[in-house]
Amino acid sequence: MARERILIVDDEPNIVDLATMYLEREGYRVDSAFDGAQALERIKELEPSLVVLDLMLPEIDGFEVCRQTRAHSDLPIIMLTARDDDVDKIVGLELGADDYLTKPFNPRELVARIKAILRRADRSTLQSDKPIHLADLSIDPARREVTVSGEQVELRAKEFDLLQALAENQGIVLSREQLLNLAWGYDFYGQTRTVDVHVAHLRKRIKGSQVNIETVTGVGYKLVV
Repeated sequence: MARERILIVDDEPNIVDLATMYLEREGYRVDSAFDGAQALERIKELEPSLVVLDLMLPEIDGFEVCRQTRAHSDLPIIMLTARDDDVDKIVGLELGADDYLTKPFNPRELVARIKAILRRADRSTLQSDKPIHLADLSIDPARREVTVSGEQVELRAKEFDLLQALAENQGIVLSREQLLNLAWGYDFYGQTRTVDVHVAHLRKRIKGSQVNIETVTGVGYKLVV
């Protein structure tokens, strides 16, 4: 049985109760918060394994909770948004969220995504720690550090995972679905925009490097030197 602690942050008690019921059935320990200020306190106090975070919250909204959390932690975050609006999703992903679901959502899908993200976190500890050197770009999986011409580049957790996946397959065209499986570790149910958002950010982070991430129209991306 699972033993990880999940924090559900939503101001709608029925959503919290429903998610809690399904997650507890799977053996997770579940805690809740009903506004952004409380969420930040609970994250610091409980150190959960993953947070399910509604974007529209009282006191402090979910965007700000995500921003403040990402300033000091790679804690996995799944966003909940009441609007089927790409803007909210893209902003959330740019702030460092790992995944998103649009309300109303299937609680079984939420459980599946939580399991997949946590599996990915477990697998990342088993991956090769051998450094990767490509031209002026160096990736150190053990330290989770990236440098360009000896200068350290600050990357978010998923940006690092995505760059590592591309580097380990240098010159090979990877579809968005393949990149989701390699960097996120699960099927993203066809919502592949998250790869595009993270690639755009990654390009900015390594701008000036001799290594480039090329778009292969209609297919995906490849890393070239």
